[in-house]
Amino acid sequence: MPPLLKAIIATTAIAISATLTSCSGYQLGGAKPSQLTNIRSIYIPMIDNKTQEIKLASQATSSLVRFINNDGSYLVSTPAQSDATLKVVIETIKYSEFRSSRLDTLRAEELNASIISSWQLIDNQSNTLLSGTSKGETRFFVDDNQRLSRDNAMHDALNNLSRKIASRISNGF
Repeated sequence: MPPLLKAIIATTAIAISATLTSCSGYQLGGAKPSQLTNIRSIYIPMIDNKTQEIKLASQATSSLVRFINNDGSYLVSTPAQSDATLKVVIETIKYSEFRSSRLDTLRAEELNASIISSWQLIDNQSNTLLSGTSKGETRFFVDDNQRLSRDNAMHDALNNLSRKIASRISNGF
């Protein structure tokens, strides 16, 4: 057998064995928390908003549904067809200054925003399967219209919050 053919066969064998053993122990899906193994579908009612921010509840609900659908661990369905209900309450929104103007230290140039929420996953027998508190955060620059800057930053903070809640109920962390 020519040496070139031996080298090709050896290289192919090494590549195949590396491919087959590189992911040993890993599996796709099936990473739900143990108490949620029988839950296949979730109902997500409109998120309760205890803050004064307008339109935040509908934006948060839409974001949460999108992240749970994208994850694929659960089907989002109606109350009659679901195995559990995910209730989320937006408790507070906190703003803190990250950077001030170099010329005027009382004028903020960049702010941190945190949305803090509590949530519960409840089965059809009213048993709490999972509960917790999650925080969505973002950082944004403040333009001349601070209200508009805050509204634009809320989308990113809600996505961050929704990603954390979806990860917690889908993966356990």
